[in-house]
This record gives sequence, C-alpha cells and structure tokens, in this order.
Amino acid sequence: MSELSLDNYFGELAQLLQSRDLFEQLGQTKKLIETMQQKGGRMLLAGNGGSAGIVAHAAVDFTKQAKVPAMTFNEPGLITAFSNDYGYDLWVQKAFEFYAQTDDILVLVSVSGMSKNLINAASIARADGHKVITFTGKNSQNDLRQMGDVNFWVDSHAYNIVEGLHMIWLTSIVDMIIGKSVYNVS
Repeated sequence: MSELSLDNYFGELAQLLQSRDLFEQLGQTKKLIETMQQKGGRMLLAGNGGSAGIVAHAAVDFTKQAKVPAMTFNEPGLITAFSNDYGYDLWVQKAFEFYAQTDDILVLVSVSGMSKNLINAASIARADGHKVITFTGKNSQNDLRQMGDVNFWVDSHAYNIVEGLHMIWLTSIVDMIIGKSVYNVS
C-alpha cells in the first residue's frame, strides 16, 4: 500500500473548492433557499450513513445560525417503521410525502448518487413541483445528479474528499445566508 501524499490530497481539495461553476451553484442555491423561506417553506434534508450525519449537522446550522427552518428524517423510529412498511428503497420518499409542505425544498446528499431511496425521493419531489438540490460525487452521470434544480458534484472517487466537500459546501451556504463567516453560535 502506498503512502498518502498530502500535497496531492490537499491540492485536489483546493482545486475542487475554486471552481467558477461551484460559485455560481452556491449563489443559485442561496437564492432558492431565500425564496423558499420568504414563502414559508422549509428545507428537508436526507442522506444515508455518513451523509445522514452531514445533513443532520447542516439542518441544525441552517435552523440555528441562518434562521432557515430545516429538518432531516434521521429519527430511528421513522427510518425503521417506514423501511419496514414501505421498503428501504421507498422510506425517504414516503417520509417526504408525509412531511413535505407546498414550498419546501428537498436536499439530498449521496457520495455515489446511486442510492435508490434518495433517487425515489427526488423523483416524487420533482413530480410534486418541489425544488431539489443534490450533492453527489464519483461518477458524473450518477442518477441523483440528473434530478436536481441545482446539482453539486465532486469530481473525485475519494470518499472522504466527497463527504468533506459536501459539508463545506452546505456550511458555506449557511454563511452566505448569514452574510459572514465569523459569528457567535450561541
């Protein structure tokens, strides 16, 4: 096994953080969220595994710091009951159907962009006229990336780089809404 080159690792991160397309997507997402908020909508966020942790953190930051109502479907009872009743591939879709209100935005985070439960949720959200924002990585043609109004994509197959950038991008949007990057969090 070869040793990790930190120069290459952080060089890849720096390159991925400086894309002009990224800056445009961040601005577009900020506008979508502000429009949603003006209409009384909320952000509903979902992900699996590590991505579930990322959306949980982001939902708290959007709600507490940016004053944007946000929630996840990470409640274990909800996940297990809906998975049991509707199947794992449909549990996020069903949670969205039960909880979504007219002007809510669905935010989906998946390293591969191939998680069926998230793809199904994006499909129903789009069919119902909701805005969808996706965060994916790996294959540029992943299914989830094709389904959003804004589609953040990390051009990397390194799992930790993809997840790390998803978190950075989400918290950057929080900071953009607040209008600064240094502020009191209590």
